[in-house]
Amino acid sequence: MSNRPLVTKELTDAVESLLNPYHDTRIYIAKEVTFDYRTEQACRVDLMRFKPINNTVSGIEKGDFYCYEVKSSVEDFHSKNGHNFIGDYNYYVMPKDVYDKVKGEIPYEVGVLVSDMKKDYGRITLYHAKNAKRKDRNKPLSEMLLMMFRSAVRDTISKAT
Repeated sequence: MSNRPLVTKELTDAVESLLNPYHDTRIYIAKEVTFDYRTEQACRVDLMRFKPINNTVSGIEKGDFYCYEVKSSVEDFHSKNGHNFIGDYNYYVMPKDVYDKVKGEIPYEVGVLVSDMKKDYGRITLYHAKNAKRKDRNKPLSEMLLMMFRSAVRDTISKAT
């Protein structure tokens, strides 16, 4: 597929479907989560998931953040945008042919979800080509959750209008 916006949308939809196939409200996902807005360190994560251990205070505080950066082409991968790995676990999401060309450039701790871009039941499917390794994040839980919440509310409002 050469239509980059379409590939990006299909990969993003596939990640959402993989992370929350039954639209469970106990799974916390937000798209295009922005951090450090209007600063030189500003970054936007394509998709984020928060996975608490359980719903107790300590279970929430010990939860993990998963960040997903969608790369639809080799050119997109090599651009300076979208390599924002600020979660406990971080992943690239890309077509298999792109992964085959860039796999030697992917950092050790970053995982990869790939797709052959063939539709199955109207949607492409993803599989793990490489699992992410845990890393220590630099941002506090409160900031991460607040930015996810803000992005999720923005998406809800934009869908309603």
